[in-house]
Amino acid sequence: MKMHTRKQVGNIAAYTLLIVIGIAFAVPALWLLFAAFDPTATLAIKIPEKWTLENFKVILEKNGMLRGFLNSLIIAGSTTLIIDVVSIMAAYPLSRFKSKAATKVSLGLLFLTSLPASAMMLSTYKLLVKFHQIDSLFGVIMVMSASGTPYAIWMFKNFMDSVSIDLEEAAWVDGATKGQAIRKVLLPLMLPGFITVTTYNFINAWGNFYTPFLTLMSADKFPASVNIYRLYDVHGLVVYGQVAAYAVMYIIPIFILYHFSQDNMSQGFSMGGATKG
Repeated sequence: MKMHTRKQVGNIAAYTLLIVIGIAFAVPALWLLFAAFDPTATLAIKIPEKWTLENFKVILEKNGMLRGFLNSLIIAGSTTLIIDVVSIMAAYPLSRFKSKAATKVSLGLLFLTSLPASAMMLSTYKLLVKFHQIDSLFGVIMVMSASGTPYAIWMFKNFMDSVSIDLEEAAWVDGATKGQAIRKVLLPLMLPGFITVTTYNFINAWGNFYTPFLTLMSADKFPASVNIYRLYDVHGLVVYGQVAAYAVMYIIPIFILYHFSQDNMSQGFSMGGATKG
């Protein structure tokens, strides 16, 4: 009886904690939704007396704000493509050619993922200055690709480990080259893992504020993540409804991406290679 009571108390405590966490996430989301359609929005959460799209209209008419979404798409899309290609090429030998050196390289990559970007920003900035890539989307893409590649290599290696090399060897026996075996055998089998890493990289690049804020100078090159900051004027004044409207527009692409990739992401994280060292 005591054991049953303890179990009930434990369940109540667990569900109470989950409810508190849910409320902590729901409150900001509700404010964002209500404020976006409220022309007189404040920091208080309240249902708009009059629902309107005026905040969205004003934001879209502001100079450079709409351009920011295109810049974000260019930066995030290019960064994701570069990381995927480079990481797959680097992860393959680490997964398939077992050696002490490969293990050390893998652990080194894992260590690099723990380095804070802010600690390396000064040297990175000086490097961009040397190669004349300050205020350049290409420079931002290269920096973000370099910072995201180590973790992507580590993830791709673990997903590749979950696919038996015997399947590739069978393709080689049938006359396929290594490149054909990777494209037609390995990648289709690790597709959930590929989508997981790609989605993760895109979301990280889409939401990156620090790198473009420090390296871009021209307003017409700012991504959406920096444009949100520009909605605050020099005195700290802000029209909360417009900020909320822009934030809603900013997160919509991520919701769409997650909606179409969530099934594959669930499969990807459940692949055996995702938990291997």
